[in-house]
Amino acid sequence: MEVVREPSIIRCLRFVKKLLKFCMMSVLLGAFFTLLFILYLRSQPLPTASIHQTTTIFASNGQALDTIHQGINRTVIPIKEISPSLVQATIAVEDRSFWSHLGFDWKRLARAVYVDVINMNKAQGASTITQQLARNLYLSHDKTWERKIKEALLTVQIELNYSKEEILEMYLNQIYYGYSAYGAEAAARTYFGKSAKDLTLAESTLLASIPKGPTYYNPFDYYENAKARQKIVLDSMQKVGYISEEQADKAFAEKLVFQSKEQRKSADFAPYFRDYISTLIKDKYGIEEELFVQGGLKIYTTLDYDMQKKAEEVIAKEMPKDKPDLQAALIAMDPTTGHIKALVGGRDYKKSQYNRVFAKRQPGSSFKPFLYLAALQQGFTPLTLMKSEPTVFTYDNGKQYIPSNFGDHYAYDYINLQHAISTSDNIYAVKTIEQLTPEKVITQAQNLGIASQLQAVPSLALGTSPTSPYEMTVAYGAIANHGTRVTPIAITKIEDSEGSILVEEKPESVQVIDSKYTFLLTHLMQSVFEPGGTAYRVAQYINRPIAGKTGSTDYDAWLCGFTPQLVTTVWVGYDEGKKVDSASDARLAAPIWAKFMESSLQQQPPTLFDVPQGIVSAYINPANGKLATENCPNPRFMYFMAGTEPTDYCTDHLPNPKAKPKPILPPNKQSLWQRLWQPGG
Repeated sequence: MEVVREPSIIRCLRFVKKLLKFCMMSVLLGAFFTLLFILYLRSQPLPTASIHQTTTIFASNGQALDTIHQGINRTVIPIKEISPSLVQATIAVEDRSFWSHLGFDWKRLARAVYVDVINMNKAQGASTITQQLARNLYLSHDKTWERKIKEALLTVQIELNYSKEEILEMYLNQIYYGYSAYGAEAAARTYFGKSAKDLTLAESTLLASIPKGPTYYNPFDYYENAKARQKIVLDSMQKVGYISEEQADKAFAEKLVFQSKEQRKSADFAPYFRDYISTLIKDKYGIEEELFVQGGLKIYTTLDYDMQKKAEEVIAKEMPKDKPDLQAALIAMDPTTGHIKALVGGRDYKKSQYNRVFAKRQPGSSFKPFLYLAALQQGFTPLTLMKSEPTVFTYDNGKQYIPSNFGDHYAYDYINLQHAISTSDNIYAVKTIEQLTPEKVITQAQNLGIASQLQAVPSLALGTSPTSPYEMTVAYGAIANHGTRVTPIAITKIEDSEGSILVEEKPESVQVIDSKYTFLLTHLMQSVFEPGGTAYRVAQYINRPIAGKTGSTDYDAWLCGFTPQLVTTVWVGYDEGKKVDSASDARLAAPIWAKFMESSLQQQPPTLFDVPQGIVSAYINPANGKLATENCPNPRFMYFMAGTEPTDYCTDHLPNPKAKPKPILPPNKQSLWQRLWQPGG
């Protein structure tokens, strides 16, 4: 039987048909498995990326005091806060097809693979922005096939999980620009001292030039290289259509103003205050070190930038250059809010980081206001008399205490409370605590804000129990704030990198004493700056109503005082058991205090201390404590608790025994100017 052979053309067609069928099945299966793989990648979470951000500490006016980071200076911002010029420049030079591709630029990739195969290496790059982001977030920069495969898979995942805008935002916050600056915001501030949203076209194109080689193209060290690369970026933007040729030429010709080396240095401003903030962050608010130094926190403080600057300048100017070991401390606070406005813990932070604002030292006579406040509550008036003369005090079953006045100067006569405060008479003070008991004085000091342990002995009246400038400021602040003690605040708010509030402080206050007593004491403390007062020598530096008290020991010099707006404590002394020179060292605290107060408040008008209800005023003849008349040679304006003021007129200076006393015009009928500059007013 003859076999009929199938024509070859038919066999060929049948083979082609089977081949096409096989190819179609392969394509379908490939597409199916590709879809499954994509769905699998879409369902898998991306690895956790640890993005370090810079923590920023702000002054009360919003000015940055310091940035904190561990070699990675980064502030993450939304893409809307990045200059459009920088966004376009980055796309133009790094990935022109960014908006259209799905993570890979196949043309560039094919060319790169070809070059790598021909040269038998993996040096050629064709990474898109998405690929670079995957590498920077999750991988090393090793040029291995394994890393490239991982990068490809992560690139797909990123494209599947994020929009193009989100990818670009992450990239611009992640990329390295040299000089420890990561991300557009840190780069803009590092190189130009401005926010990324304020960058010009010229500045943007220069920054976009750097990531190609952060060392080789940074303008601080290689300006010509940076300019050459900037020209490439501008040409790329022009080709894409982002800018015109005229704009490109103008941007390239623009003179760029960079941050100076001094401006780029770590902040030397308010170093003791910044250390204090760090302590509060960790100890008071319990924020972990890692979050603090690389979590991108925004820490808003109460520090007044101008006041702090003036405090540092005054101390630097007034402290003697030939005594480098002599130290100073200053702390200033708003007595109504508790906001710490200035803080200087020493004269040279580089030599000593010890913060003397919190060091406990004997306050000397600056402690006396707490004693006299207790005395006023126990019935003392500004005219209460005691004799100033050398005195031996006996206490605790026979123990003796023999205080002395500075320079052994005594009145050897009866003096009133106002005179005792003005001249800082020690005998009057110890006689007062003897009447009150030390325990009552301790209670008074603690109520005002003194937290240090105080010894219940007669010498407490002279400030022998150590306390700190910080505590003294709190206590004096309560006197300035009408008897209301306010807890000091250094941080008003802390936000995390997402803007969520972690900490928010509000003033905490408590009324600890009737405002009538604090007002009487305030008026008496004004006499310290008047003729005969212990701080009269610095009255020339300040032109507003002030109240305060000096203090001195063998080792310390103080001045604590206030206006209605500001309370300040200044301490001067040595760290280690070295006596201060009473003729020079001990006289430094007062001028530092006065010059700081006046310069800090020069933009604010002089303000009177408010007179509360229940207080009356009168002119007194200080020689006899009676109401002064127009004939008295040295009348003194004084305040009293209603009902405790003198009622008899002085008749010692009348022209004749039958003359009728003529009282001095009451203050409420004088002009504001007269009252403002009234002695003691």
